[in-house]
Amino acid sequence: MDEKSPLYAECVLCRKPTEHPESVKGIVYCPVCEWQEAQRMACSG
Repeated sequence: MDEKSPLYAECVLCRKPTEHPESVKGIVYCPVCEWQEAQRMACSG
């Protein structure tokens, strides 16, 4: 990783890199976990 590339936050579920920078506050998911979480939320209501 070179010095100019941004650091990405880890997914809170699987710890893979997310599409969000490390500076983002709160819960962040990788694209796969984000999709799965959206599916769970859609079916829970």
